[in-house]
This record gives sequence, C-alpha cells and structure tokens, in this order.
Amino acid sequence: MFGRIQTVDNKVLYNISRMHKPALTKIMVASSRLGNAGFVWWAICIPFFVVPEWRKTGFNFVFALCLAHLMGEIIIKHLVKRTRPCHLLEDEEQIINRPRFYSFPSGHTTASFAFATTALLRCQPAACLPILMLAFLIGFSRIYLRVHYLTDVICGMLLGSTCGVISVILFNNIFV
Repeated sequence: MFGRIQTVDNKVLYNISRMHKPALTKIMVASSRLGNAGFVWWAICIPFFVVPEWRKTGFNFVFALCLAHLMGEIIIKHLVKRTRPCHLLEDEEQIINRPRFYSFPSGHTTASFAFATTALLRCQPAACLPILMLAFLIGFSRIYLRVHYLTDVICGMLLGSTCGVISVILFNNIFV
C-alpha cells in the first residue's frame, strides 16, 4: 500500500515540477516563506489581542497553533521519519534550502489549517475566505518547491483542521 502511495506522490511531484516557471516560482517561494514558523498566522493574531472582544479568539488561535506544532512537528514527524523529496534531488535542482527535519506531515500546512479551521469556527465568513486561500496556497507551495509530497500536505490539512476543531471545542467548554 505504501508503495502505491509513494508512486502517486512521485507522479504528482513530477507533474507539478513541469509547471515550474520563474514568476510562479517567486510566488511559491514568497508563499512558503509566509508559513515559515507560522509567521503569517502569528502576525494575524496581533489584532486579536488588541481588541478586548476578540481576545478569546486570539488565544484560541494561539492554542490551535501550539497544538498543531506539538502534534505535527514534535510527535508525528519524529515517529514517521519520512525523508523529504528534496533530499533526493541534486543541488542544482533545489529551489529553496533543504529543510533539516522530516517530511510527514507538512508543518506549514498543519499550522495553516489549524489557523484556518479555527477562523472558520470563530470568525465572520468574509474573513475566512482569504485565510483559507492563503492556507491552500502555502500547502501547494510546499509541493511545488519539492520539500513535501502530496500526502504530507493532505495529512497536514487533516491534522491542522483537527487541531483547530479540538482547540475551539476546548475553548468553548473552558471559557464559556
């Protein structure tokens, strides 16, 4: 079964690599950088701490991001230990620097969907569309840049969404 999954992952990487164009690569690099250490998501949290009525949501975002980091980066990555696709490439094929840690699940995607799911459950619908679009863009950029496989990103989406839901449930029950 894992052989079939790897075959699909490799085909997806190959097909996406055929889309590479200089302008698109610049967009993907910039999108991916926004997700580095969850930078964009932490930055979006700031206004939520400034406006008193939004603080609970701000703390909910922080909790979701911390839960996603714990589950994805600290626990699952070190249990699965999947090698990144970029570690199989020659240096001249690299678009960005090779990340040091394991591939599964995508941490950028996990954080993005933890934040997006929390936003979907706590914020006005109009605010959620740009957040969701950015979350999908960050996830896709990780495949485009060949630092993750499709399954890393899909599982990051599922894990992040789960962390977002759990964080909202906990916050709704603890801070009534």
